[in-house]
Amino acid sequence: MPTTTVQLDLHTEYVSAELAVPLNELQLATDWKLVNNKQVLEQYGTAVRAYLAGHLALTGSNGAAWTVQIREPTLSEAHQTATGPYQEFVVAARLTPPAGASVRDFTLRYDAIVREVKTHSILVSVRRDWERGLNNESGNESVDVGVIRADPRTGLVPLLPVNVEQGSAWRGFVGIFSLGLRHIAEGTDHLLFLLTLLLPAPLVVASRHWGTFGGTRRSLLNIVKITTAFTVGHSLTLLLGTLRIVNVPDAPIEALIAVSIFVSAIHALRPIFPGREMFVAAGFGLIHGLAFSYTLAELNLNAWQTALSLLGFNLGIETMQLLVIAVTMPWLILLAQTRLYPAVRVIGGSLAALASLGWLGDRVGWSNPLGTLADELGAVGPWALLTLAILALTGFGLSRRGRVHPSV
Repeated sequence: MPTTTVQLDLHTEYVSAELAVPLNELQLATDWKLVNNKQVLEQYGTAVRAYLAGHLALTGSNGAAWTVQIREPTLSEAHQTATGPYQEFVVAARLTPPAGASVRDFTLRYDAIVREVKTHSILVSVRRDWERGLNNESGNESVDVGVIRADPRTGLVPLLPVNVEQGSAWRGFVGIFSLGLRHIAEGTDHLLFLLTLLLPAPLVVASRHWGTFGGTRRSLLNIVKITTAFTVGHSLTLLLGTLRIVNVPDAPIEALIAVSIFVSAIHALRPIFPGREMFVAAGFGLIHGLAFSYTLAELNLNAWQTALSLLGFNLGIETMQLLVIAVTMPWLILLAQTRLYPAVRVIGGSLAALASLGWLGDRVGWSNPLGTLADELGAVGPWALLTLAILALTGFGLSRRGRVHPSV
């Protein structure tokens, strides 16, 4: 049978919970006759809230009761390895202790379904806890608290003591820094935009086409300018979005990120804004920064946690970004001095353009094979880097021996 999950997010003054309640097991516990999804939501939404409110309660270490607020339920598809696909209600709740009580020490009474269906289980975990560095963006960092099951002899459902260890500002900062690292490491689209924009950075423009290598000093200066402009752009909207000064739905932002990759890919194939890459990087950086901000905004941090998180998250983003550039651009600069580079630039720009079109289709509601393939680009990144290094060393070595000469 599918299990119920209770995922807790610890905040400074309250605990938020997400309850995932299997639909079939709920019907067994209540004898409700649910015909279809529309009937479930229209006729039983209020009943679900009332049922859960009667089965969820918390008390502090001094026995004082917490305030429990149950939000509107939604119905979604779920899957567990042992049970296969099924439907479940997902219900958010806000759990507020009495004034002065700790959010880290309480007793949980939750006996929905399990009181009537004795074979049911409830898995309780802490999903987010800023002070301990738990952010759970990828959904795999939860810390188990316990399992609630009915006693097979008495049929009674035991209470679950929850005593979460104290964290610190340093652990919170490190956790957010790691989140920034991971956000870029797993955010293939963000890196692809920047790397594609940097692809022609070592070159000069000749007759409205990309020409020859412009020199190491000039190439490094271009890289610094473009990277810094992108950083300034996304840092600004990361701040504004996290503080909710600017609120833009995520769907158009994700689509615009795909557009930014397409524009940089076309520029890599043929210069459309030569000498102005810095301004393009800053402009599209504003869009990417809004996407970054959704991660912090949903954590619902207090003022000082937000300030530390903005610093840590941005440092994590920049660290991973600089690391990727540091291991990629030397090979591009080396390759730009050989006749192999035009082919590398065209192949790279073309692949980026195709990936951006795939993502754009996915993000406007049109699923397509290109989008699926683009999602897998991160997995081939190390192999692409190794290929780039081999090409750079081979091409440069041959050019030094006079077999391959830089184009003029």
